[in-house]
Amino acid sequence: MQLYNTLSAEERAVLIDDAGKQRLTLSFYAYAQIENPTQFRNELFLAWNPLEVLGRIYVAEEGINAQLSLPADQFYEFKDTIEKYDFMKGIRLNVAVEHDDHSFLKLTIKVRNKIVADGLEGDPTFNPMDIGVHLKAKEFNALLEDPDTIVVDMRNHYESEIGHFTNAIKPDVDTFRESLPIIEEQLSEHKSDKKLLMYCTGGIRCEKASAYFKHKGFENVYQLEGGIIEYTRQVKAEGLESKFIGKNFVFDHRLGERITDDIVSQCHQCGKPCDNHTNCANEGCHLLFIQCDDCKAAMENCCSTDCVSVIHLPEEEQKEIRRGIKNGNMIFKKGKSDKLMFKNASENPVKTVAVHAAPRTLHPAPKIRKNLVGKGLHYFPKASIGQFYMESGEINVGDTILIKGPTTGEQQLVLNEMFVSDAPAAKAVKGNVVSFKLPFRIRLSDKLYKIDTETPNI
Repeated sequence: MQLYNTLSAEERAVLIDDAGKQRLTLSFYAYAQIENPTQFRNELFLAWNPLEVLGRIYVAEEGINAQLSLPADQFYEFKDTIEKYDFMKGIRLNVAVEHDDHSFLKLTIKVRNKIVADGLEGDPTFNPMDIGVHLKAKEFNALLEDPDTIVVDMRNHYESEIGHFTNAIKPDVDTFRESLPIIEEQLSEHKSDKKLLMYCTGGIRCEKASAYFKHKGFENVYQLEGGIIEYTRQVKAEGLESKFIGKNFVFDHRLGERITDDIVSQCHQCGKPCDNHTNCANEGCHLLFIQCDDCKAAMENCCSTDCVSVIHLPEEEQKEIRRGIKNGNMIFKKGKSDKLMFKNASENPVKTVAVHAAPRTLHPAPKIRKNLVGKGLHYFPKASIGQFYMESGEINVGDTILIKGPTTGEQQLVLNEMFVSDAPAAKAVKGNVVSFKLPFRIRLSDKLYKIDTETPNI
C-alpha cells in the first residue's frame, strides 16, 4: 500500500509536461474534531494519489489545511473524495487567481499538532469555534470606509510587504503566533469602541485569530471570508473596486499572484520598485527576499557577495559548509538579513543609496538581450551536469547563459567549459547536444538562452 511519494520533483515535472493537461491550484481549510489524524491522512493519500493531486497538506485533531494542485479534468472526482466527510461537505475551495502547472511537484500530507501554529496552549476556556463575523468582498469594502474600523493584516512581514489592503496595520512578524499577543496589546484600548477587521491569504489564520480576540474581550470582530483569494474572485465577478493593492503572497513555486498593477515594495538590494520574491541560489542560505532583474543578473540570484562566492565552489565544498545544526538553523530565513540594504526601507529609510561602498562613475545601464538557443534534454545527478539541444544560434566558452523554466526559475551563469557530443569544445551550434556543469538540476521544460549585453553610448 503506497502512502508516500515515489517520484522526485524533477520526474514529476516531466510527467506534468508530457501529460499536457491544465492543472488547477487551489486551497481550503476546515476546523473539525478528527479522532485519528494519521488514519485520516492515509485515507486522503490513497484517494488523491491516483488523481495526480500534488500539494502541501496538514492534518491535525483540529482539522485540515490544504494547498494543492490537480488536473482540471479530475476536479469533480477530487471534490467527491473530500465531501465523503461530513465536515467538508459544501466546503469552499479557493481557486488560485493565477495558475502554474508546476505550483506543486509532490503530494505531502503531514500530521501536525495543529493545522495553524498559534502558540495557544493550556487555556481550557478558549473556544476556537466561537469565531467572528464573516464578510464578503462588498461588505468588507464597505466596512473599510467606516472610521470606527481598524483593519489588521494577519500575515507575516514578507507577505504583507508585497501587497495589502490600504491603511491596514501590518505587524512586523515572522510567524502567526507572534502576531496575536502583539495585536492584542496594540489594540487593547479599543476592545469595545472599534470594529476589528482582519484578513489573511485564504481565511484560516483569521478563523483562529477571530476566536482568540473574542476570547480576549474584543466585542466587534470581523474577518474576510475566504481571505484575499476569495476576495479577488468576488471583486472580479461583481465588478467591485479592489481595495487590496499589489501581489498576494502564496506558498508554492509561484511565490505571488498579481492582484493589481501597483508595486508597493522594493528590491532589497538596490531599492528599485519590485515585488518579485526569490530564494538565494546558495542552498546553504536559501534566504527569501525581493530582488529585481538587474540585481538578479549582477548577483547571480544571490543575496550577498558571500553567497555568490559559495555557489562557485565545488558541490562537495558547498555541502561541507552546509553541514551542522548551527549552519542548518541559518537556512530558510525570510527577508531579514543585515546583508539586505533595502529590506523594510519604507519604514526604516536607508540614507545610502549605492549598493557598493566604493565611489564610482554612474553610466547608463547596459541593455541585456536574451536569445533563445536551446532546450533541456537531461540532467545527470551524480556528475551535476545538464544537457541541452541547440535549436538555433551558438554559444561559446566565456558566454553568459540563462536557464529558465517553470520549476527552475531563472538561473544565470558564465560558461567556463562545455562538451559537445561528450567531447570538450569551445563552441556549440545549432543541432549540437551540449553539456556543462551546473549547481542545480534542470528539467525538460527548461529553455537555454544566450545573454548579450550592449553598452549604450555615453
